Amino acid sequence: MPHASFVHLRVHSPYSLSEGAIRLDDLVRRCREMGMPAVAVTDTNNLFGALEFSDAAQKAGVQPIIGCQLSLAREETSGARVGVAAGAGKSGPETDPFVVLVQSQAGYRNLLKLVRIAYFGANGIDAPVTPQVTLTDLEGHNEGLLLLTGGPMGPVGRLLAGGQVPAAEALLLKLAALFPGRLYVEILRHGMAVEKATESQFLELAYRHDLPLVATNEAFFPDRRMFEAHDALLCIAGGVTVGNPERRHLTAEHYLKSPDEMERLFADLPEAIANTVIIARRTAFMIEKVKPILPPFDCGQDRTEADELRRQAEIGLEDRLKASVYKTGMSAADKEAAAKPYRERLDYEIAVIAQMGFPGYFLIVADFIRWAKTQGIPVGPGRGSGAGSVVAWALTITDLDPLRFGLLFERFLNPERVSMPDFDIDFCQDRRDEVIQYVQDRYGRDRVAQIITFGKLQARAVLRDVGRVLEMPYGQVDKICKLVPNNPAKPVTLEQAIQEEPQLENAIEEDDAVRRLFTIARQLEGLYRHASTHAAGVVIADRPLDELIPLYRDPRSDRPVTGFNMKHVESAGLVKFDFLGLKTLTVLVDAVKLVEAGGGGKIDLANLP
Repeated sequence: MPHASFVHLRVHSPYSLSEGAIRLDDLVRRCREMGMPAVAVTDTNNLFGALEFSDAAQKAGVQPIIGCQLSLAREETSGARVGVAAGAGKSGPETDPFVVLVQSQAGYRNLLKLVRIAYFGANGIDAPVTPQVTLTDLEGHNEGLLLLTGGPMGPVGRLLAGGQVPAAEALLLKLAALFPGRLYVEILRHGMAVEKATESQFLELAYRHDLPLVATNEAFFPDRRMFEAHDALLCIAGGVTVGNPERRHLTAEHYLKSPDEMERLFADLPEAIANTVIIARRTAFMIEKVKPILPPFDCGQDRTEADELRRQAEIGLEDRLKASVYKTGMSAADKEAAAKPYRERLDYEIAVIAQMGFPGYFLIVADFIRWAKTQGIPVGPGRGSGAGSVVAWALTITDLDPLRFGLLFERFLNPERVSMPDFDIDFCQDRRDEVIQYVQDRYGRDRVAQIITFGKLQARAVLRDVGRVLEMPYGQVDKICKLVPNNPAKPVTLEQAIQEEPQLENAIEEDDAVRRLFTIARQLEGLYRHASTHAAGVVIADRPLDELIPLYRDPRSDRPVTGFNMKHVESAGLVKFDFLGLKTLTVLVDAVKLVEAGGGGKIDLANLP
């Protein structure tokens, strides 16, 4: 079957937070239906969905084009890089969007670097207030990348729109020199006045300097019918109402147009359409999944991790036997008999751990737990299947005797079911960050990050948000929201709520405003509203993280956060460690101190009778 002659190169998925509304599964399905051989996702200043998109597209038989819409800091701002964290009172410098698309592994690595720079600065210290890169950053990280100029809203287009034609030409030539043979002058036609005002100047510059044109349609939502809902989404993001004349506006044309629609729209510039397919051929790169990579553990000279694990586990087991298994008055023979099942189990577990390649994992976990305990940071006794390991007990990762309680090691690690070990480790909630800081200091700040998570517009929340931007009375919206069942463990969808609650169905049928509220809310439900940090997940790498995954900075913290969620960091080669903060541990330790202060004697929580 012949493929379409146009490829979308500027699509925003829900990972363009509170901005994009084209779900990835829907995107690749639509591409197949329209006969598009490839499609690019270019989310704003992030690669959150790159691996998920790559997987979905490959399964659907569509070539994924990995890209990103980055923000270029304006050169005319004088002085050093403006808007860094030191200038906290500023809103940050003005920036202009442009698009880069990945051609190769080298290009993907460079894009990972640029995304990291956008959030943390080139030196990793002076983080900008808003994500941005500079021309200097592009000079060092452009190999394997194609650049689209960004249209009238991009850096060149802004100068043209402002009447600064010489400056626009100079910047265009500078970008062309940075991306030789890899720069395309982008033409967009959404019906916006600024597009019409600058198009002839773009064409003149492109023809004068023999630069290729490309036609794009910046798609934020799947079809025209979603324009009103997407407009409400932009209002939610901006904290404004739809009636605010100063708010951000897009047009009804910012949808995923069909190839036929794009060909008709650019009938006078057929080369701009043809170049989309040429670009797709030039960007035939896919992100490969990587097997888990653990950082090396320093075992000393001439000792492997397996040797070190055995050494530490055997020493630890003898300490455990003396403290918890041997009884007063036991003979040597009785002690040997009591110890035999533990030593046999230890040998078996070490063999399995070594066979599966996980000695380093146990050593790393034991190291930071041991450090926490020496610092007086309360650590949980162990829970989950990890409590069934004698090796974990010997290394003081857990404090539960697996043989005493009949716990099975195979529930944790099983050679017939290969998966990464996963200890759920509880730390005092108030001092959990100290342990993470220790791990960063030990393995390197650039190799340790917390895992990202995304907040969704769920049933009640999306109703409240949409009701607010539509300027509906608070009391009316609140009454409607309370009719939606609230089950945090298993949130209901709006569709389920309508089926379960007759009053909701009646309100929708009887009130036009409520009907509009639900029509919009149902289209936005499930989209991502914001990014935040996972409550427990931490990754530790054997190399700088920006060589494996994109990074992100939570505005409320200076710590790096992974740009992939928990599922996809593991596919990118990273191993997850769970650092859970548990308030109960703090309460228990405080209670022990109070008992001791009151003359009640010393209590050992790990060895209660």
